[in-house]
Amino acid sequence: MATLDSDISRDVISHQEHRGSGAIHVIMGPMFSGKSTSLLRRIKSEISIGKSVAMVKSSKDTRYAKDSVVTHDGIGFPCWALPDLMSFPDIFGHDAYAKLDVIGIDEAQFFGDLYEFCCKVADDDGKTVIVAGLDGDYLRRSFGAVLDIIPIADSVTKLNARCEVCGQKAFFTLRKTCDTKTELIGGADVYMPVCRKHYVNNQALIKPSKEVLDSDKARRESCWRQLLL
Repeated sequence: MATLDSDISRDVISHQEHRGSGAIHVIMGPMFSGKSTSLLRRIKSEISIGKSVAMVKSSKDTRYAKDSVVTHDGIGFPCWALPDLMSFPDIFGHDAYAKLDVIGIDEAQFFGDLYEFCCKVADDDGKTVIVAGLDGDYLRRSFGAVLDIIPIADSVTKLNARCEVCGQKAFFTLRKTCDTKTELIGGADVYMPVCRKHYVNNQALIKPSKEVLDSDKARRESCWRQLLL
């Protein structure tokens, strides 16, 4: 019994020592701004000083590989592809999770439990979590929970890309198609980084095009209904 009590005491003391000793670092920006590249650079830096790391990404993102974080330049790193974050300790294994020092999260905007997980990792488990994700969607609205974790972050880095129209700094993501789904996973075939000027100008062109397409679709559906009557 004494041995059991001492083991429990050691576990409690160890847990208390770890509480609040973690950190949260956020990397955000538009598409093609190098978020995944920056994340991988930081992860590899942690590995170089002997830290135990694991990488996680959303299972929704299968553009380049299912079980790797891959940059647009083709640089990859093995990862766990998950539908949510809170299941990670169970899937990874609790003993292995306890030994982790750093957790990297790519495409963080797709995780609805991002805030909850980051609090647990940094506040309760004393680990460092490095988050990379889009801060805004193609309409420049908050995307997912990335902006929600800024108040609890130790550092926030906002990256920029290069406007594909003029070459100036690009802080926004322009969708090339008329699809209105918030979550539309794609690459350069669907999105392009743009500056403020060319975001506004292109949105002015895309909106009328969408209205024409929606009108054509409505007419086609009306014709089919009439034919079926």
